[in-house]
Amino acid sequence: MTIQFDSNLQLFSISTKSSSYVFGLNDKGILQHLYWGAPVHAADCAPLMGSRSHSSFDAALDREAEEYAFWGGLSYMEPTLKVRLHDGVRDLRLRYDGYRIENAGNKETLTIMLKDETYPIEARLTYAVVAGMDLIERSVVIVNTGSHDVVLESAQSAAWTMPLLEDYRLTHVTGKWAGEFQLRETALSEGKKVLESRRGFTDGHANPWFAIDNGRATEESGEVWFGALAWSGNWKIVAEKTAFDLVRVTGGINDFDSEWTLAPGESFETPTFVGGYVSGGFGSMSRLLHRNQYEALAPGRALRKVLYNSWEATYFDVNVQDQTALAERAAKLGVELFVIDDGWFGQRNHDRAGLGDWTVNPEKFPSGLGELIDKVRGLGMEFGIWVEPEAVNPDSELYRQHPDWVYHFPTRSRTELRNQLVLNISMPEVKSYIIGFMTDLLERHDISFVKWDMNRTITEPGMSNHPLNRQKELWVRHVRSLYEIWSELRERFPHVAFETCAGGGSRIDFGMLRYADQAWPSDNTDAFDRLSIQEGFSYVYAPKFMTCWVTEEISGMNKRVTSIPYRFHSAMTGTLGIGANLNHWSEEQLTEAAALVAQYKTVRPLVQEGRQYRLSMLKHKGVEAVQYVGAGGSGEEESVLLAFLHSQKFGDRLPRLLLQGLNPDKNYTIDGIEGAHSGRALMRIGIELPLRGDFDSLMYHIREQK
Repeated sequence: MTIQFDSNLQLFSISTKSSSYVFGLNDKGILQHLYWGAPVHAADCAPLMGSRSHSSFDAALDREAEEYAFWGGLSYMEPTLKVRLHDGVRDLRLRYDGYRIENAGNKETLTIMLKDETYPIEARLTYAVVAGMDLIERSVVIVNTGSHDVVLESAQSAAWTMPLLEDYRLTHVTGKWAGEFQLRETALSEGKKVLESRRGFTDGHANPWFAIDNGRATEESGEVWFGALAWSGNWKIVAEKTAFDLVRVTGGINDFDSEWTLAPGESFETPTFVGGYVSGGFGSMSRLLHRNQYEALAPGRALRKVLYNSWEATYFDVNVQDQTALAERAAKLGVELFVIDDGWFGQRNHDRAGLGDWTVNPEKFPSGLGELIDKVRGLGMEFGIWVEPEAVNPDSELYRQHPDWVYHFPTRSRTELRNQLVLNISMPEVKSYIIGFMTDLLERHDISFVKWDMNRTITEPGMSNHPLNRQKELWVRHVRSLYEIWSELRERFPHVAFETCAGGGSRIDFGMLRYADQAWPSDNTDAFDRLSIQEGFSYVYAPKFMTCWVTEEISGMNKRVTSIPYRFHSAMTGTLGIGANLNHWSEEQLTEAAALVAQYKTVRPLVQEGRQYRLSMLKHKGVEAVQYVGAGGSGEEESVLLAFLHSQKFGDRLPRLLLQGLNPDKNYTIDGIEGAHSGRALMRIGIELPLRGDFDSLMYHIREQK
């Protein structure tokens, strides 16, 4: 990686292993974006710089390609910075004021300084590259160097300018509860395509990432430009195309109902917006993002354990006897982590009461949680627990004592959703309460896993403890306080793993994954539905973070019937969990499940840390296939293939499936298939899939021949 400035040509260039990113200072003193794509020499981009015009009505085309698009003057595209100054002026005139390049450890950083020509306000643009990563991390620090307040009406993290393409296709995900991470493709015409959340967290209706291509990129080939935002609150990504075929993607904290007041001497830092370019299609994009998560975003995280969660077995009817019986059955399957879900605390006998009262229910656990934890530990498993610290039931001791702790407007009724309200966690006393009860819970008990849930969007966004003219800071303050709480708990309890969960597959993003060991992608555990949810998840987020459950034979979501192997194979594509009521399983079913758990453990390092390949060639035949490639325990190359047939038609046999990612000159053996096969043959001739009927599945473990 190299960051350079050519003072003669006034060019800045960022070079990674497989990409170049170039911008420069043009003749009007504007930072103008020039190039982003396959490696080039920065000097070759010099002819691209300079002012352009179309007519006296479009006299600022150079501003469309601004590297940092502040609002003011002749700029009419989506701005990255919009302010309100103390005297009512809302126009910015930022001018280039120097740069610096720094090296710290394995990260190289370029900082560009901009200053307003009249007012004491500065913007410091940051570009960071981690060694070995073909990604650029962008963010901005806004500084008030004057003696009056400055109001930030919009402070976006970055604007990514796309190269000139024949067509522009935007790939993103949409969704709903129980149907998150559904892939969508949108052709960009003139105007804006807005992806966003206004609900208070990342939101399962959309996720803060994008990919742009020319409409012809595939899983295996084609140029793709992409970005992912590290923010766990309200966010917005705008893909805007002008009448002059320029496309720019702007993203950051959503400016809807949002402002931030900078007092004299204060600064505001935007979330990181990670961007990258690949020439090897969407699969290459995903593997690059996954490697970034494993090696840079969340390095050193241990392999995730096979867990059992008791929610669907008992719901709120939790007690030590029934949980012990479930734990005994879970242990027979080879489960490594037993998690008790909602219902263990306060008067939590249903979802209408008790939330916020984080004391162990003495009727359900007469001897406290320790009795159950000791039994779980005695069975050879670790113990985990569910919490939802940011919400409260009005029917709770906490709310009766502190009704002012929730977000509300004094003159409006307090809307209940799921019989809950949201705590103002930016209040010092609320933050202290959450850290206090979590510390007490984790210090008093041998707990190694916390499932942190958040099932309530934010409504009536009023903060009783905050000035009236700064109420719109709520959306940022909630997220920052959440990060501070998680950071403190992670520091105090480094041995405890945390799972992020929010109304199904919400609050999953690069910001939250700095703290969370795994994420819950959907409350929908139907094994067939989960395949599309998990595919969309995998476009950006690594399998290791994806918690997948095996539940009942008859899906509670669709009443679909699937076999034990099919359900397990679906859940094996990420971090394996089990959520079925094991009391209803026969000994034969438990034995079959135990064998599948053991099988998963043999391939777990490949699934959770290997290179993932989505094999899309047989999708038109109703086949979903995913492959993971990595090194086995003895260092030889290994791979695992999981394949699923949705339904068979006309008795047709399936075409051979071509594998990916293998060494063409090495030989491999496949469990269940006789003989040895060269990597070249497996990738060019492929293998036959003996899948038949509806909802059939298989798993092949592929090993390098010694």
